[in-house]
Amino acid sequence: MKRTESAYKTVMLIDDNEIDNFINTKMIEGCNFAGHIYVNTDGKSALEFLKNLERMGSKGIDLLPQIIFLDLNMPGIDGFKFIENFEKVLHPDFRKGIKIVILSSSMNPADAENAKAIKSINQYISKPLNEVALKNLETI
Repeated sequence: MKRTESAYKTVMLIDDNEIDNFINTKMIEGCNFAGHIYVNTDGKSALEFLKNLERMGSKGIDLLPQIIFLDLNMPGIDGFKFIENFEKVLHPDFRKGIKIVILSSSMNPADAENAKAIKSINQYISKPLNEVALKNLETI
């Protein structure tokens, strides 16, 4: 039986691959994981979006994604650089309600090890996003 209420109000996908964004969006919708999905194809636009929400004050907090699904390998600002800037430019009180989940196809073991060392990262999962992974994220 499909649940009627989403696990999360809002999530954000940050991935330069539009096909992955499409598939992940459909998976999130199909599993009723989130009521709203923001999609960004690069880290810079995602940071700007979050900074704009922060400037909005309490109205912006209501629009915040509760989970950010972040790809590591992107041109320009990669996933690790995004996190570095995320921690640097957004106030800790503003970002405390946001969980970051690495969603990557990286086969480099160093990426997973580096991710474990960063406190802002709540989970590291491999693409593709699937129902089991989403179910496990409901408890983070």
